[in-house]
Amino acid sequence: MLARLLHSVFALPLVISVMGFFPSVGTPVLAYSGKTGTTLKLIRLRTEYKVNPLGIDIRKPRLSWEIQSDGRGVTQSAYQVRVARTERGLRTASNIVWDSGSVNSDESIHRAYDGPPLQSGQRYYWEARVWDGSGTASDWSEPAYWEMGLLEPSDWQANWIEPDLQEDVSKPVPVPMVRRVFRVNGVVERARAYVTSHGLYEMHVNGRRVGDQLFTPGWTSYTKRLQYQTYDVTNLLTSGDNAVGVLLGNGWYRGNLAWEGHRNIYGDRLALLMQIRITYKGGRDEVISTDQSWKAATGPILMSEIYDGETYDARLEQVGWARPGFEDAQWSGVKIARPTDPKN
Repeated sequence: MLARLLHSVFALPLVISVMGFFPSVGTPVLAYSGKTGTTLKLIRLRTEYKVNPLGIDIRKPRLSWEIQSDGRGVTQSAYQVRVARTERGLRTASNIVWDSGSVNSDESIHRAYDGPPLQSGQRYYWEARVWDGSGTASDWSEPAYWEMGLLEPSDWQANWIEPDLQEDVSKPVPVPMVRRVFRVNGVVERARAYVTSHGLYEMHVNGRRVGDQLFTPGWTSYTKRLQYQTYDVTNLLTSGDNAVGVLLGNGWYRGNLAWEGHRNIYGDRLALLMQIRITYKGGRDEVISTDQSWKAATGPILMSEIYDGETYDARLEQVGWARPGFEDAQWSGVKIARPTDPKN
């Protein structure tokens, strides 16, 4: 009896399974045969891994995209990329800087720009489209853009400046603060800040911090390579007087590094290199840069080290130090650093 029951239990699914292979006449059979009317579009366009980045200094940026479709098994068989100086240029297919033409490839990442040389500080708009395995083309993607950084040493109009402060560089010292006031005369269309330092920096414009990164410009072999960052500061500027202030920290450049009290490995003087390029409506440009007009002082940060933390004395805060109207008559000046000095 038990054997017959087990036989029935196991046989029933087998019968159902086998019957599924032999549908009765008139019963529809579901099978995928390629969906007609499939939508095909490109999303998440990226340049050098980033969405609409600023400060790209790779001379042939790499472009990537993702395919979105409601069909199954959709593949890319070819692509086309167009680059223009303006978004309107893409829409009207005029003033095109580079057109890849149709490229037979299923690759959708790191497709390198291969047009005429790109210009420092210039924004470039781009779009792409693809063809699927059956040769059907997608619409052009929504436009994306990238903005070039400073490609040549001559693009830097700024000077390296050092706070003219008395320091005992054999031990941790208070964090220098440097500042400058400048005027904005006109309607600003866009403004970019290009910044780097010997040591670490934190930049403020009109009392508001610029960017959200920490430990900028980053740790590199400073005697061979120094990174810089590009920021959009358009919305931080106002008509009339403006102020920029920067904190400088020891970081890896001259702070305690490794063991046995090793300091000043890359240099013993902190320095700043910065320029803000303001483009006014109408096309006029103005550059605000680090020069001898800057002022320097120390404030509430008495010690700041990568491995030893920070000592902060709130009694020494200088309220408004990165805003216009702050009284800096008692502040010291700055010195222009000598580029040929191995310590700078």
